[in-house]
Amino acid sequence: MTELALDIRGIAKSYDGHVAVRELSLAVPRGMVYGLLGPNGAGKTTTIRMILDIIAPDQGSIRLFGRSHKEGGVLDRLGYLPEERGLYKKMSVRDVLRFLAELKGVKRRVADPRIDQWLDRLSLRTPEKDWSTAKIDELSRGMQQKVQFISTLLHEPELVILDEPFSGLDPINAQALKDTVVDLKRAGKTVIFSTHLMDNAERLCDSVCIIARGEKVLDGSVAAVKAENAGRTVVLALDGSAGDALAPVFRDKSLVDRVDDQSRFFEIELAAGADAQHLLKRIVDTGVRVQRFERVQPSLHQIFLQRVGATGVEEGMTGHG
Repeated sequence: MTELALDIRGIAKSYDGHVAVRELSLAVPRGMVYGLLGPNGAGKTTTIRMILDIIAPDQGSIRLFGRSHKEGGVLDRLGYLPEERGLYKKMSVRDVLRFLAELKGVKRRVADPRIDQWLDRLSLRTPEKDWSTAKIDELSRGMQQKVQFISTLLHEPELVILDEPFSGLDPINAQALKDTVVDLKRAGKTVIFSTHLMDNAERLCDSVCIIARGEKVLDGSVAAVKAENAGRTVVLALDGSAGDALAPVFRDKSLVDRVDDQSRFFEIELAAGADAQHLLKRIVDTGVRVQRFERVQPSLHQIFLQRVGATGVEEGMTGHG
């Protein structure tokens, strides 16, 4: 049986009659990158705060590594990057990181080599400039974000929770963070990140849970979610013109429901129950040179729109990071 890093069963939270989270259950196996996805205000941050025992659920249970999240020492195995950043702006980068490491029980002699490693890795210490001696308020927003990210990892947590980690990062720094997430997974760590940027989640996550208005819309592996919600669209690209060779294939209503013909590129809607492989064989048998034939799956963003509708998407939610 797969050991779970996080096991949530039926948690709920309301504030003054407003339901923030409604009977949410999810299971996150160890060693996976898991996305908690949805628009702003969907209940993602409230869920994270319940996991961290910052607020108590009105009902349900939360277990971390097979133990109640309220048991002593369990939360020390977590690293948390909050959406709202908080660093001591008049302290130097190194002093802040030392202080935050000590709060997690990491002594200076252990913390300093780890700090050096992360400063180098995230380009906060280079031959041209050593930012470790700079005060926090001298750093750009993106650099401050990297410092906060380092502080999340200095005690080498087994489970890392990142709340909107890409907020405020330029493409280069966002890529550095994505690379780090991948490396954490390779090292056997579990990463949960909450985001409304579906494209980042689709590229990084093994599994996802999409929530809207406090309720779970769907969850599962990215591959399974996309396959379950896949339509019947096939894209076909040819190396050269087909002429009239494909006309008889496209007229076969047992195979093809609709075709968008763009000369060498076709978007084909399969007939209900039609086999894409049978269509490909019919196309190849005509003698045309096939450059691309692909069953297209919807993006996570498209799936969200299909399952929730545009009214569930608040301003700022996007398919691209």
